[in-house]
Amino acid sequence: MSKIHEALKPIQWLIGTWESVTAKGHYPTIKDFTYNEIIKFESVGQPLLNYEANSRHPVSGAPMHLERGFLRIKPGTNQVAFMVAHNFGLAVLEEGEATEQGLNLVSKAVDRMSFGKDPAVKAIEKRYRLNADGTLEIQTDMQTDSTPMTNHLNVVYKRCE
Repeated sequence: MSKIHEALKPIQWLIGTWESVTAKGHYPTIKDFTYNEIIKFESVGQPLLNYEANSRHPVSGAPMHLERGFLRIKPGTNQVAFMVAHNFGLAVLEEGEATEQGLNLVSKAVDRMSFGKDPAVKAIEKRYRLNADGTLEIQTDMQTDSTPMTNHLNVVYKRCE
């Protein structure tokens, strides 16, 4: 593992590989679902973390959703920016603030490929929490062009590495 950049101290608790214990999704326009997911935050010595997420169907194991991105921190602050590309054609820039055991992000820009499936995602809000038992909890809210901001995903992870 690379040396951790000094600027990453406010978010170094995220570094590692996390596997879902529970992963549930719901939204007014779709059927409720569950999934398995592994996420990874990796330090490469810069003031950012490389990020990847791989979701699979809980029964068949088939790939469901993939994400890749970068969580960057403004050195000397708790300000963060998270750039994420999704395999279904969505690109999101989220910004927010980190604490010793949390991260709150709000989308600043959302874009998608011209032939992406409707309805279009318009905004995302995420809350990360490191719980007292060492689990990581992420709640994701989403707004589309047909549904106001609504909770979409609730996941609890345990650290693998």
